[in-house]
Amino acid sequence: MSGRLVVVGLGPGNPDQITPEARGAVGEATDLFGYGPYVERVELGAHQTRYASDNREEISRASAALEMAASGRHVAVVSGGDAGVFAMAAAVCEAIEHGPQAWRGIDVSVVPGVTAMLAVAARIGAPLGHDFCAMSLSDNLKPWDVIEARLRAVATAGFVIALYNPISRGRPWQLGNAFEILREILPATTPVVFGRAVGRPDERIAVMPVGEADATLADMATCVIIGSAETRIIERDGLPPLVYSPRSAGMLSR
Repeated sequence: MSGRLVVVGLGPGNPDQITPEARGAVGEATDLFGYGPYVERVELGAHQTRYASDNREEISRASAALEMAASGRHVAVVSGGDAGVFAMAAAVCEAIEHGPQAWRGIDVSVVPGVTAMLAVAARIGAPLGHDFCAMSLSDNLKPWDVIEARLRAVATAGFVIALYNPISRGRPWQLGNAFEILREILPATTPVVFGRAVGRPDERIAVMPVGEADATLADMATCVIIGSAETRIIERDGLPPLVYSPRSAGMLSR
């Protein structure tokens, strides 16, 4: 008899930001699969077993979880943030599409979580208050020229841009190149928000204009939000600034 598989987003790292639905789904599972640092966030019950793997093993992780679910187990695959945003929900779907026919009969569900861009935006104000997009700067699964073309397109169209996977040891140059592209299109004063590990003890937030944006402030725990030409900063005496994108973007000059 086929078991169940649930894909769960654990939020950006603060235990208070795990939704009750996600907490319940993880607690009901017998077997938990995930990238090591994410699955280690879960406190195991006596009925549970943890299976940790490397960050670049998404498809093999999904396949192992599906195989176990097909044997009748109740399996949870966990992700940081939201499982459907550059995370394991897509990997599970891909594994099902290309895997054995039996996997299509597994009871699969996805539980949403608080993704990094929402946590960063909430901490700084409302930079996602108007139209925005999310992009990954990783070129592991798409070529860099595609990333460049998309950056130019969305910046020209006036979208606020949330960048995931902005930089790593293996590709330390990509965020800097992205800023160079954006400086050709956006006003130099356009706000950039660096939100690192929001909600965790090592949280760090920095705001600066794109003309001065320093790529070395980011790492793989950072989500970078680049405003549109209409995104604003409200300076406040003795308090952090508020960054927001007006709801009426595109109409200010009419």
